[in-house]
Amino acid sequence: MLTIHQAAARLRSFDNVLILTHLRPDGDTVGSAAALCAGLRALGKTAYLLSNPELTETTAPYFRPYTAPHDFLPEAVVSVDIASTSLLPENARAYADRIDLAIDHHLSFERFGRANYVRPEAAANGEIIYDLLACLGPITAEMALPLYVAVATDCGCFAYSNTTAHTHAVAAALLQTGIDVQAVNKTFFRTKSRKRLALEAAMLSSMEFFDGDRTVVLAVPLSLMEQVQATETDAEDLSTLGAQIQGTDCAVTMRELRPDVWKFSLRTGPRVNASRVCALLGGGGHAAAAGCTVAAPFEEAKRQMLDAIAKTAPDFFAG
Repeated sequence: MLTIHQAAARLRSFDNVLILTHLRPDGDTVGSAAALCAGLRALGKTAYLLSNPELTETTAPYFRPYTAPHDFLPEAVVSVDIASTSLLPENARAYADRIDLAIDHHLSFERFGRANYVRPEAAANGEIIYDLLACLGPITAEMALPLYVAVATDCGCFAYSNTTAHTHAVAAALLQTGIDVQAVNKTFFRTKSRKRLALEAAMLSSMEFFDGDRTVVLAVPLSLMEQVQATETDAEDLSTLGAQIQGTDCAVTMRELRPDVWKFSLRTGPRVNASRVCALLGGGGHAAAAGCTVAAPFEEAKRQMLDAIAKTAPDFFAG
């Protein structure tokens, strides 16, 4: 595993760089990629982001200025915030075995790069990108704005338990560049469409409690998305809803991606290790936030998840 200075030196040695983001891109992978691209360009490098077909309206503005032309042929490939090659979008699969540097912060990171730099203690991959770019030169406002998106979104605007003193220090340094964080905070944390509110209302009306009411399951079937005519932007970060329910410490959000294919997102407290639960079902992530995908009808998929939680939490109440 590389040290931070070795990873920075590796980046400095690259040119004609293609940067990869993960499936269903969130603020952290998009912000990390955009900031890294801006940082490499500040060094005089040619760098682009591989297009990601699942961008939402909130993340796309930070991504699109750096999108690679169709005929770009990279000499070096870097992945950011990707724990496993299974999380690569379809158009990135061709690069799975030629990732020259993988930069990540997940406990479940699979070390698939030719070289790897991982810091599981980082609240966001954006923290790592900040430290790497600081080794390479001054942090400009162009780098700082997507970095703030990365850091703020992955720690819930500094409310999640993964937030550390270093997270706040990075955010403070980014603010000192003069970026407008109020616009970011309004977009990502204080704005909901009517369709989003309709999704949340339906999820709450059908939620189920288990494990002595400490585990809550909320579902977003395809039929619900169709009923309210919701877009991917409307459905962003729905996994945060269950974690706000008083008395629960294990929130399970089930999102149907295709008929009988469910994407699980877990948000947990110390009692339940979300990464270990999802690892039992082929996924992974962090101790307090993780995910996996299960192909099964709704009730069977839900049962598999509850069984995995029961195996991981010794005090799971099955009554």
